[in-house]
Amino acid sequence: MKYARQTQTALDRFDQALAQLRTLIKRGDQKEALHFMEQGLLKDRFEELQNIITVSSTNTLGARGTQNVGNI
Repeated sequence: MKYARQTQTALDRFDQALAQLRTLIKRGDQKEALHFMEQGLLKDRFEELQNIITVSSTNTLGARGTQNVGNI
């Protein structure tokens, strides 16, 4: 459950950043939009989401927080 909440929160933040990018582009602020994507909030939000996904794929903990060891 914690992973799902963290992922959803990160997706919501990323979505908000994309909406901000859209606004910048609609206003014609291409220079600011590029900065927003390459060094700004959008980059940060993407990295946050990417880190959550990376950690979840490398973490082999089971549902109870113990290593998945298979049959004992």
